[in-house]
Amino acid sequence: MLSRKRIILVFILAGFSLVTYMYLESRWLKIHNIEISSSDLPVEFNESKIIFASDIHHGPYLSKRRVKKLVKQINILKPDIILLGGDYVHRNPKYIESFFERAKILKADHGIYAVLGNHDHWEDAELTEKLMRKYNFNICRNNSYWVKMRNDSIKIGGVGDLWEDDQIIENTISDVNSSDFCILISHNPDYFENLNTELIDLAVAGHTHGGQVTYFGKKAPILPIKNGEKYRLGLKKQENSILYITSGVGTITPPLRFFCRPEIVVLKLLKI
Repeated sequence: MLSRKRIILVFILAGFSLVTYMYLESRWLKIHNIEISSSDLPVEFNESKIIFASDIHHGPYLSKRRVKKLVKQINILKPDIILLGGDYVHRNPKYIESFFERAKILKADHGIYAVLGNHDHWEDAELTEKLMRKYNFNICRNNSYWVKMRNDSIKIGGVGDLWEDDQIIENTISDVNSSDFCILISHNPDYFENLNTELIDLAVAGHTHGGQVTYFGKKAPILPIKNGEKYRLGLKKQENSILYITSGVGTITPPLRFFCRPEIVVLKLLKI
């Protein structure tokens, strides 16, 4: 029979092992490949590759070196388009310039399109957008762009953060027809609960971190959204739209993950 001291030691070692695993998982970045099929997709965009990354949270828990490595991993994938979902830094505005000094070498043949998250507003939204413009990121904060590939075009737009900004969807869909392919970026997936349009073919969001710490990937005890598990993570289909919610790249406090690995999302567009 185990003595009391041995039982306590077993619990201490088990706890230490668990926390060590959770720390390592928070750095175990995966590449998540998803195929998105649509009859609205123009022929010229068939098999084009979109990289989506969100919630990087450069700061005390995600170093300059890891940002540099992330940028390198994305560039190796040779994306046609890059989408960024906000929350680039964590806890201090001093990390904003540090992040963009490394993110500025991101490469995509048809541009980088980005929105702001709640943390970007809490730190310094003005500086964030200033650096986005400086390094030729297309700001999709209640703004949109027609992206052309040879003779065809798709629309990419975004809305402001649900907690800290306005959401003006009309700035994306006002010149979009039902036959056009339209992508929308929203930092917070709760926005899609009341999205009253059928003109969005593909939407992407972050913010939840997939729960960050979950019950073995099934549920999360804490989620920063009103709609809970409905918009925690993954591919969602609703009416004519497809929504993907990413687990993100970084973490907030504590810098741990459990059965919810960080990810870079590769969206392959297919014409049907």
